[in-house]
Amino acid sequence: MSSNSPKTKTDVEDPVEDNVPPNASEPSGSLGSRIRDQLDVDSIRRYLALKLGFYDLTEPSAPVEKVLDEVTFDGVVKWIKGNRCKNIITLAGAGISTSAGIPDFRSPVSGLYHNLQKYNLPEPQAIFEINFFCQNPKPFFMLAKELFPGNFKPTISHYFIRLLHEKGLLLRHYTQNIDTLERGAGIAEDKIVEAHGTFFTSHCLECRKEYSVEFMKEKIFSDQIPICTDCPGVVKPDIVFFGESLPARFQHCVQMDFQKCDMLIIMGSSLEVQPFASLVDMVPDWCPRLLINREKAGQRFFLLRACGLISGNSPGGLQLDDESVRDVARLGDCDDGCQDLADRLGWGDELRALVAAEHARLESEGNLTSPHGPLPSSPPPAMPAEKL
Repeated sequence: MSSNSPKTKTDVEDPVEDNVPPNASEPSGSLGSRIRDQLDVDSIRRYLALKLGFYDLTEPSAPVEKVLDEVTFDGVVKWIKGNRCKNIITLAGAGISTSAGIPDFRSPVSGLYHNLQKYNLPEPQAIFEINFFCQNPKPFFMLAKELFPGNFKPTISHYFIRLLHEKGLLLRHYTQNIDTLERGAGIAEDKIVEAHGTFFTSHCLECRKEYSVEFMKEKIFSDQIPICTDCPGVVKPDIVFFGESLPARFQHCVQMDFQKCDMLIIMGSSLEVQPFASLVDMVPDWCPRLLINREKAGQRFFLLRACGLISGNSPGGLQLDDESVRDVARLGDCDDGCQDLADRLGWGDELRALVAAEHARLESEGNLTSPHGPLPSSPPPAMPAEKL
């Protein structure tokens, strides 16, 4: 079955973007469930027994060796400058695109889900549910006209990721976003994993015939529901809906990449969607993890950790407290955080010049009128001495 074929609700692995309905189920054996299963069930029993007063915790937790010399933002900068940092993975959510004018999903007033009343949906998330789409695709295509890629410039955050690539440090960029701004920023296509799919290709839900972005754009902006030319099927962009599997490329790259990672940077994600959120647990125990986000995120099972029932390096999300040995949070807007990181690495002026030049190029070439297309693959420069 194709990665975008309709499935039952029990097949849900991940939704579009950075949200998930509270009743969404996850298939047994999926990436997210496999990661969470690593959490010792006995630890949960011990935690509950402790809280209920059945016994006192007498076993001391094993000390965890500190990864960073300083578990601070400056400590991360020192790590990236050091010789051990050669393969950085970036994980991105909607927060890296909000400064481009694209709404995130969760904000109480400006978020996408808060502003869907006009579509008369049974619930906001229904607009991205494959079963609802098959019954009534019109609301999605009305919304797609507003969200369709184009007319947006990549942000400082996107260009920082490109700069990581140009410095020879980017192993892979995993994005939850469907806005194609990574492509527009000039990040090499082989470095991008669009975990929640893309608008750039579309397929008929019945016969699986592929359609171009130009076909989809013409239909959407003509207020038509795209219908296959070979059968009566509806043509849907290859973005991942609730009820669909993640792209095969995501599964393939995850297996290759994460044990090689020696620095993980998470940007603008609430880390609440599975299995994407559990990618933070796939890196080695000695790999530092930096969160650049408006608020702390990804702190699953923090009560168990606080009671010493799981170690700081056990699967269960980020550890963003005084006991952290490798996890650092830089709170604030993603663009500010990326520019701050570039400044401290000595790349600040280079990043500013890159953003200015690329924005001017996009405007002069008229490349903001259509989605950002595929880019040629390009290997990172073999110049490790020039990474600083």
